[in-house]
Amino acid sequence: MGLFNRKKDTDTPANPAMAELGREFAIARRHGDRKTMRRIGREYTNTAQTDADAASFQQGQEAYDAIPPINPPRRNQRRR
Repeated sequence: MGLFNRKKDTDTPANPAMAELGREFAIARRHGDRKTMRRIGREYTNTAQTDADAASFQQGQEAYDAIPPINPPRRNQRRR
């Protein structure tokens, strides 16, 4: 209602299970785990039935991709 209200009405996915599957897919993609990506892709194609499922899967991926990756700790490097 307010001028600066940034809260979205569509925060919750239609299918939370598909959103979690999408989140797991994004995690596997970030870590380069192709075996898990293929497994999740097969599971997605077997269970996704509506456009709402696809949107929930995509929303789960985007939710994880919005989190920036951490910088690995510097080892054996002198600070200058």
